[in-house]
Amino acid sequence: MTEESIEEQRSASQAPYLLVLFYSRYGATEAMAKAIARGVELARVAGTGIEARIRTVPAVSPTTEATEPSTPSSGAAYCSEEDLRQCSGLLMGSPTRFGNMAGALKHFLDGTGALWSSGALIDKPFATFTSTSSLHGGQETTQLSMALPLLHHGMIHCGIPYSEAELSTTSTGGTPYGASHVAGAEGNKPLSSDETALCVALGKRVARIALQLQRGAE
Repeated sequence: MTEESIEEQRSASQAPYLLVLFYSRYGATEAMAKAIARGVELARVAGTGIEARIRTVPAVSPTTEATEPSTPSSGAAYCSEEDLRQCSGLLMGSPTRFGNMAGALKHFLDGTGALWSSGALIDKPFATFTSTSSLHGGQETTQLSMALPLLHHGMIHCGIPYSEAELSTTSTGGTPYGASHVAGAEGNKPLSSDETALCVALGKRVARIALQLQRGAE
């Protein structure tokens, strides 16, 4: 069974899922999304029952109009409003753009007013992740900027606790605000072992918290 057919089956299933939503220009943020989804899946195997659903957003033009076809030719499918509405939690990632999220992701979030007015995301957990070219390239401000609209949606912010040993030993990416990666000036550095471990840990944590919140609401 291909990766695409597996994803189609999961999309059609009624199982609870965490939405792993990202925008990636050169592939680094996408690699993080896959590592985070692996953490969610590991938590599912361990008993959360919550799956990972990976989605992306199309690039936009300077006039903030969509410039990509309605269906991508490869990779993750584009996120729909329904993907976001029905998720049990959200893990959202973007490369940094001058200390802020990329315009494509901001454009998508700007169109979620109907979800805000209906309160569809209230009390659901979220976490953020980002990739920068340099170690001090705005990782923390980018993650905080991504958190702002989600806090307006009433979501619950989850970071990475220092009980994750890699947070104290990493010499590349990794912050208590969320997972991060240093891609280098050419944007082609692979995820380090510490960065990967923190991505996986973040996916696991949000899955566990989502399960706890669901049980508490029952």
